Amino acid sequence: MDKKIHKIMACIDFSEYSLMVLEYAVELAKVSNTKVLLYNVINESNYYSMATVSMYAQTPVLDEKETRELKEGRLEWLNELIREHFPGEELNLEFKIDLGIPADQILEAIESENIDLVVMANKGRGNLARFLFGSSAERVFRHSPVPVVSVRDRKRFKRK
Repeated sequence: MDKKIHKIMACIDFSEYSLMVLEYAVELAKVSNTKVLLYNVINESNYYSMATVSMYAQTPVLDEKETRELKEGRLEWLNELIREHFPGEELNLEFKIDLGIPADQILEAIESENIDLVVMANKGRGNLARFLFGSSAERVFRHSPVPVVSVRDRKRFKRK
């Protein structure tokens, strides 16, 4: 069993935890001299309600152009995050943006991208995330074939 880390996936969901996830992934990559895949999933369930409203329309909810524009916008946001918080640093990064159900896409990408370690927030953008451990995070933790690092905000999760 090869325990060497060759590639780290940083799950970036544009929540308040995204920068923290990125910082941990970058630091882990520096220590292990490895590559980081910045991974984002456009949550297709966010568009189900639009599909219900537009069920009489003859066009898909998200066509190719809209999907491409969403991906381009998110890629620009990721690049801005890197420029702003890691100026002048030599980082070994890849970017990947998919459309689907976040937990499913993350689990598929772990296999297809040969990921050795996942870094993600314990909460994210989902509705339940305000109250419970994030549902996508929980699913990834339960089903991931590789170790998953949970990033938490110390201020919010400090012991009393």
